[in-house]
Amino acid sequence: MIPIRDDTPRFSTPYITYFIIALNAVIFLFELWVGAQSEGALNSFMYEFGVVPGHVTAALGGSPQFHLADALVPILTSMFLHGSWLHIIGNMWVLWIFGDNIEDYLGHFPYLVFYLVTGIAAAITHILLNLGSPVPTIGASGAIAGIMGAYFLLYPRARVLTIVPLIVFFTFWWLPAWIVLGYWFLVQFLSGAATSISAPGQTGGVAFWAHVGGFVAGIVLIKLLPERRNRYRYGTW
Repeated sequence: MIPIRDDTPRFSTPYITYFIIALNAVIFLFELWVGAQSEGALNSFMYEFGVVPGHVTAALGGSPQFHLADALVPILTSMFLHGSWLHIIGNMWVLWIFGDNIEDYLGHFPYLVFYLVTGIAAAITHILLNLGSPVPTIGASGAIAGIMGAYFLLYPRARVLTIVPLIVFFTFWWLPAWIVLGYWFLVQFLSGAATSISAPGQTGGVAFWAHVGGFVAGIVLIKLLPERRNRYRYGTW
């Protein structure tokens, strides 16, 4: 299922969502420039600024080869890196659909904190379930999963226009958000479990457990953070 748009109104302009999308786009263009220099330069860039669980565990274990700061800083920087056009477009599209409503609910600065904290929680979940992995992990999907978790809790009955594949053709359905987001979470959880069983800690590809961790963190954090004041004073779409 591919979400197209939702019908939840917002009452403020989502400046932070716009900023995050723009920042990710600029950084991705920089990645393309680095990759144009050489493939080795791009790989080095990803290993330096992506989350490598093995580097984190080695640094925490006191290895002189990895400084703690160098191993932990990528937990933040990895949120703004992407591996392909499809990767960044997919992430930014979902952020565009659901992020504005969470920013509207929390307010601009709390929303930014929410985004970063859920992204960090997603990275930590990935590290804990892939200890020793030498594969760098990049992407905003952990933080965006946090937004999806918050949306799942706040607006379960909101309608989401969704592309639903039916064997050989596609249809457009308005589905409740709890179905769209709940189905996504279930797929991530089952895929993460299957990946852990097949080759624990050593697989590349999609970081399913980061998605699970981000989604759960979003649900927990949105319960702890208050709704912004005067939210309904002005209305925009």
